[in-house]
Amino acid sequence: MAAAVPTGKAINPLLAKYLAELALNPLRTKAVTTGILSFIQEVLGSNLAGVPPKRPGKNASFISHLLAQFHVDARAFKMALYGFLVSAPLGHVLVTALQRAFAGKTSTGAKVAQILASNLLVAPIQTVAFLSSMAVINGLRTTDEIINAVKAGFFSVIRITWVVSPTSMIVAQNFLPVELWVPFFNAVQFTLGTYMNTKVKKAKLAAARKQQKAKDDSEKSA
Repeated sequence: MAAAVPTGKAINPLLAKYLAELALNPLRTKAVTTGILSFIQEVLGSNLAGVPPKRPGKNASFISHLLAQFHVDARAFKMALYGFLVSAPLGHVLVTALQRAFAGKTSTGAKVAQILASNLLVAPIQTVAFLSSMAVINGLRTTDEIINAVKAGFFSVIRITWVVSPTSMIVAQNFLPVELWVPFFNAVQFTLGTYMNTKVKKAKLAAARKQQKAKDDSEKSA
């Protein structure tokens, strides 16, 4: 979706500046935005899930302890790199190709076809890229490990995308001015990503606590 810079209507100056930058440098602006939002998603997810912070060494600086307390760690920076180097460029290329394919087509049938193409062609590619990147970030290295991780999470992720993507598009088309579409979709993706991140971390934390409890009970009964 191309950025629209409103001309006859007063809007927030920061939003106007962002949209102007998006129009002039779309890939760079999307990469920086997605990188920052991916970083914040990871930090928020860890804090909201109640993940215990990793404790730096005794000789670590006050800043190191403070960053660790708020989960500003290596994983957060890896997520920022994923957003900057993978998610944003891939999304830019795929969405641009989709827009060109449906350029000038405004009929209801064309809009439906565009939504279907987005969900059946674009979304699966982005889902595979996301799951593959998460597998690497989580420490998987072999091709078989990454493929198995993608297979395990593909349908659960794509089902959510198939619900959220058309719904957000319908909301944007019917209730929002064009100039607010880009920040709106960014907000939707950020909210969904933070929710899913938090949910996954809570599940892992609960599983780890359950495993530890079973181990403690086993040691007591031995």
